[in-house]
Amino acid sequence: MSVPGHWGGLRPTMPSLLLLFTAALLSSWAQLLTDANSWWSLAMNPVQRPEMFIIGAQPVCSQLPGLSPGQRKLCQLYQEHMAYIGEGAKTGIKECQYQFRQRRWNCSTVDNTSVFGRVMQIGSRETAFTYAVSAAGVVNAISRACREGELSTCGCSRTARPKDLPRDWLWGGCGDNVEYGYRFAKEFVDAREREKNFAKGSEEQGRVLMNLQNNEAGRRAVYKMADVACKCHGVSGSCSLKTCWLQLAEFRKVGDQLKEKYDSAAAMRITRKGKLELVNSRFNQPTPEDLVYVDPSPDYCLRNETTGSLGTQGRLCNKTSEGMDGCELMCCGRGYDQFKSVQVERCHCKFHWCCFVKCKKCTEIVDQYVCK
Repeated sequence: MSVPGHWGGLRPTMPSLLLLFTAALLSSWAQLLTDANSWWSLAMNPVQRPEMFIIGAQPVCSQLPGLSPGQRKLCQLYQEHMAYIGEGAKTGIKECQYQFRQRRWNCSTVDNTSVFGRVMQIGSRETAFTYAVSAAGVVNAISRACREGELSTCGCSRTARPKDLPRDWLWGGCGDNVEYGYRFAKEFVDAREREKNFAKGSEEQGRVLMNLQNNEAGRRAVYKMADVACKCHGVSGSCSLKTCWLQLAEFRKVGDQLKEKYDSAAAMRITRKGKLELVNSRFNQPTPEDLVYVDPSPDYCLRNETTGSLGTQGRLCNKTSEGMDGCELMCCGRGYDQFKSVQVERCHCKFHWCCFVKCKKCTEIVDQYVCK
């Protein structure tokens, strides 16, 4: 008698084996495609504004690309938040591109729901930064939306008055709600990682723990850098009275700090017990505010479909610089081409009473250099 679920005593034929192999291959491709999709794609496609949503309108959330099942459920509960999650993702991507504008990998986006392409499937330093800065972008956008009254579930910050604030200064202006922004971003961004169930100690689990660590580092950067802002009141600007509130730091400062964390990111590996440990135990254990990575960075010099590297061919470089933006390093020793371009700038500007500035247009021919 044959065992249920097995071959039933029959020998598999070549066509049946081929069908099984094809099905398994298609299944693995489908899994890779699912993993490649990301909520970052909300930055690439405009999300409907809250007033356009109908409460409980499930089709809106089911049509948004890149959401995991958990994130889709949160979308159904907090539909008015989705436009701001998209704004936060866009802020994070723009900051990533600014911080890496002079690097071989410049945070380029591709035209699909993975946003950054296959390069994000590698647990590198660059991936660590991308996860952190995009999570930070969501905290930033949601916190500000609360303050501006755009979300029904939150309002101005309720942070307690700082102990070191002078006694005669008022505390209570409408501050950015960083507490709510942090909590919501943690719930939404981490949902994708928390619903994955990989074997303890596996490489896949290591990658999940890496993503969660970097998401948290990004959120904490925004949370910890929020500071007190004050405004003067009084006759003729005497500043006899001040009103103060909690305000987000400029996102550029958040990006700068995360870039420093990128430069000092810790190389980690997964243990059999399912925890990340330092590859080199001589270094300090990373704090929740530090970035971590589990894979070495790929070679970003040449285009590589497997790793997702776009290469540096065609990138502008600085002939006189010895840094990463210099032609020698940016072009990876392949050399560069020189061409001339015409730049038009405003010049000879004059202020006219009252009240506008009038400028002339000046053209200049400049030399530019492009990697071979």
